[in-house]
Amino acid sequence: MKKIQAIIRHYKLEEVKNAISEIGISGMTVSEVRGFGRQRGHKETYRGNEYIVDFLPKVKLEIVVQDDMVQKSVETITEVARTGQIGDGKIFITDLEEVIRIRTGETGPEAV
Repeated sequence: MKKIQAIIRHYKLEEVKNAISEIGISGMTVSEVRGFGRQRGHKETYRGNEYIVDFLPKVKLEIVVQDDMVQKSVETITEVARTGQIGDGKIFITDLEEVIRIRTGETGPEAV
């Protein structure tokens, strides 16, 4: 099994959620995060003072999939979340050693 973490623009969340559901992925965890990279930040003025906003709001999705679903999941997220602009985000894929469902004690793929 693999864990896919995708950092995307917040307004793309609903589209990505719907696309992921269509390919058969039934669950995900979503967190509001802030960060910066090549996109950098921007300047804002508040009461006559100029401030640099370095950390921009993003959304982090975490999904767990079987190995055979990784490529399709990544392609779907990439296709739907892409705007072609700097700041579209990143996708990270990591191996999962074990998954345990707390309620039932199920382990492995059955726990997902």
